[in-house]
Amino acid sequence: MKRKKVLLGVSASIAAYKACDIINRLKENKVDVEVCMSRDADQFISELTLRTLSGNRVYSNMFDLKPEWDPLHISLAERADLILIAPASYDIINKIACGISDDLLCCAVASTKRQVIFAPAMNEAMYNNRILQANITKLKSLGYEFVGPIKGKLACGDTGIGHIAEVSDIVTRVKTLLK
Repeated sequence: MKRKKVLLGVSASIAAYKACDIINRLKENKVDVEVCMSRDADQFISELTLRTLSGNRVYSNMFDLKPEWDPLHISLAERADLILIAPASYDIINKIACGISDDLLCCAVASTKRQVIFAPAMNEAMYNNRILQANITKLKSLGYEFVGPIKGKLACGDTGIGHIAEVSDIVTRVKTLLK
């Protein structure tokens, strides 16, 4: 039986460190993980860390030249059985909802025919923003999935909605959708 493959999109959020645990848990469940970082995600987590944990190359630059002709965003989308964006920042959710594809991760999502799951992580004020909420409603109506966020400690020190969902809940949702 073919091993399932998840394209893990890591966006620019303080919760990017959770991607490490997500990778480990998915691999424990015999899921192959490729990582695609959004623009500026490397300000929160290193490519080396994600490559070491996933055991695969990490993608971030849509214009990396490869020896063979292969539109990278298309091949990433086609290889994945599912795309998980965790953490999903305010920026990445809004860009995808509006069809903006100005980086490799957004282009891969725009090119996929597979299920896409978002695990939002941001400040409560950002999460409750009317623009974001309208875009989440729009994405859900188009079949995109969301796991969380939950109420918890936020980077600013407050407690509120916007904390990334528990890794176990994210992985459980991925496993369910991969079946």
